[in-house]
Amino acid sequence: MSILARVLRVLLALVILAALVHNAVTSARDGLLAQNISFFTNQSNLALVVLIGAWMALGSRRSAWFDDVRGAVTFYLAMTGIIYALLVAPLDELLRWDIGWTGIVLHRLAPLAALADWLLTPRIHRPRWARVPLWQIYPIIFLVLTWIRGGITGWYPYAFLDPTASSWGQVLVTTAVVLVAFLSIAVVIHLVQGRLRSPASEPRTTDTPQGYMIASTDTPSRYP
Repeated sequence: MSILARVLRVLLALVILAALVHNAVTSARDGLLAQNISFFTNQSNLALVVLIGAWMALGSRRSAWFDDVRGAVTFYLAMTGIIYALLVAPLDELLRWDIGWTGIVLHRLAPLAALADWLLTPRIHRPRWARVPLWQIYPIIFLVLTWIRGGITGWYPYAFLDPTASSWGQVLVTTAVVLVAFLSIAVVIHLVQGRLRSPASEPRTTDTPQGYMIASTDTPSRYP
């Protein structure tokens, strides 16, 4: 990992953390801290801060599955930006910048930075398609818990998930469309990951007489 990349990631994490803390303090002052924590935006941005911290701490000791975790966080941040732009923000807000610095950081800067980092950083190993459905687990859990909590408290973090604002039929149709979008974007994120660092970072395979592929592990993996 280059020094410049380290510095940029740390700066990004600090700016995101500052925005999250600012929103949390403001919400706590108004007695709305629980609601603040319940937003997917805040949770996905916090996940990016934790990921960057772990990245800095682990260094070259990271396991191969770290790519999959990084992809999940990138996916959640990408969906944060897309859902905010399409379903949450007023239409006239998309081209405006007077939405507060925390809104710019959490809804625009973080998703774009996470995606750029995903595209530019070489991957550790060849990605497995199995990670695409695994990335859907957290959004589905978030959805179910949101409806359970909303049914108890009457509060929903997003209007398109609120059946009291329309109807369960409309909410379920919108949710189905959103879930299809989640799956589609996950596939794109999976496919557009940065190139392999080098051929040496991949285990070589040889054919046996029986036709099976056996991975050679004589070359240790290297990490970006």
